[in-house]
Amino acid sequence: MKQQHITVFGSFVVDLMSRAPHLPVPGETVKGSMFRIGPGGKGFNQGVAAKKAGADVTMVTKIRRDTFGNIALNTMKELNMDASHVFFSEKSETGAALIMVDENTSQNAIMVTLGACSEITEEDVDSIEETVKNSGYLLTQLETNVDAVERVVDMAHRYGVTVVLNTAPVQPISDELLKKVDIITPNEVEAEILTGIKVDNEGNAQKAAEYFFGKGIKTVVITLGKRGVFVSTAQKHGILPVPKVDVLDTTGAGDAFNGALVASLAEGKDIWEACVFANAAASISVTRLGTTPAMPVRSEIDRFLSEHK
Repeated sequence: MKQQHITVFGSFVVDLMSRAPHLPVPGETVKGSMFRIGPGGKGFNQGVAAKKAGADVTMVTKIRRDTFGNIALNTMKELNMDASHVFFSEKSETGAALIMVDENTSQNAIMVTLGACSEITEEDVDSIEETVKNSGYLLTQLETNVDAVERVVDMAHRYGVTVVLNTAPVQPISDELLKKVDIITPNEVEAEILTGIKVDNEGNAQKAAEYFFGKGIKTVVITLGKRGVFVSTAQKHGILPVPKVDVLDTTGAGDAFNGALVASLAEGKDIWEACVFANAAASISVTRLGTTPAMPVRSEIDRFLSEHK
């Protein structure tokens, strides 16, 4: 089967990451053990993850022609990514994320200022119509302005493009948007917020999936952290376990999962095979520091799968 093209529509921010013995509480100053700056943003992370996993990807985001924006362009050039649909703001700076990581637990706290990627216009979206039309998949999130997400999802749905929505950062989603989504990929916390159902076991995960089915979504994928990933379709449902690894930094694991998931689907794999592939990519990513730089290349994912059958 010919590999289908993927359009990834989402945010770019620069990650400013520091690690420390513990996360500060309000009013506390903690000495960090290291600092790193690099490309990030949920959309960009997922686009890079898909590209490095072997997919044919067009990344759509918005930045400013500033120092942080150059990090996006330079990264895309290094990875040979299509940058023809990166938009430029004249009003707002390129976004940034302040990331604090507890080096003992690998848990994190993040504050994101979206900047330019929160002002994607109708004209911006309309300019990518041919790219979306010629794609097999649209992967998007909720880290840009939601009206732009709604517009691009509507466009993809109109042309029969498979829409994959990662519901991060979680916020209210209209039924009008949900009914145009084919695959939804919340984590367990996002699923609970959106459905009102605590996803603490497989039965409740299926109840949450049925909520999404009732909105018109065909496939539900709920990531459960170290418990694995819950997958539900009209035919069957179940939890796929995640391999045990030495965790260094969980930041960006969901992005690694989503990018690799769509990369595998675009190759013609079914949702179960694609989730196994995505689990492997996410497992590798948490053994590394950072977000975009932690995304594994295809050969690493294939090797991981062969070693963890």
